[in-house]
Amino acid sequence: MTADTGDLTRHALLRSVLSVLFIAVLLFAPAGTLNYWQAWLYGFVFVAGTAALSVYFLKHDPELVRRRMNVGPKAETEPAQKIIMFLVFSGFLLLMVVPGFDHRWHLSDVPVWLVLLANAMVALSFAAFFIVMKQNSYAASTITVEPNQPVVSTGLYGIVRHPMYSGGLLLVVFAPLSLGSYWGLLVAAAIMPALIWRLLDEERFLKLNLPGYTNYCRTTRYRLIPFLW
Repeated sequence: MTADTGDLTRHALLRSVLSVLFIAVLLFAPAGTLNYWQAWLYGFVFVAGTAALSVYFLKHDPELVRRRMNVGPKAETEPAQKIIMFLVFSGFLLLMVVPGFDHRWHLSDVPVWLVLLANAMVALSFAAFFIVMKQNSYAASTITVEPNQPVVSTGLYGIVRHPMYSGGLLLVVFAPLSLGSYWGLLVAAAIMPALIWRLLDEERFLKLNLPGYTNYCRTTRYRLIPFLW
């Protein structure tokens, strides 16, 4: 392990620990109790998924991890993307906060089978993230183009242009149900316009800055959902 890789690993570990603590607060503080099995299960699936990705790619593709750690509104260079990422991040926070209040006030009665199915779909979203990052080492968290960056057009990218967003869509839609909340679906619906805005703005940027991307858009018809859009 080189010094740079060691620093990256320590940085990633620190961020992971802080993220776990932050997620725990978001899940349990609004609920007002630790007696919230849906949050424990969702938290386990979410943390296990993120940890597995971090461990694998720190070993096999540390540069990808470095790219993905530069995240958030401040990391974006395009003004529109700064606004979009603020909206998206706010929405993701509310995806965990609203179900907690829902649990506290007993507003939803999501059956156990649906909670379990939703968690399976959340796990599937992380499987999609893994495949995308395996297929595209340039799948950064910000919208940017690096020197000699290729257009990836095979694998999941041969089915939809933005498979990372497809995985994100699964996570957004099923996270509230996995937390036992129907009201959280309103937050998921509110996030959708920001995700679509980001996707379309990213396409505009890539067409201008990534050679071959315009032709790729002509050959891969669907953006997000196969056979639909």
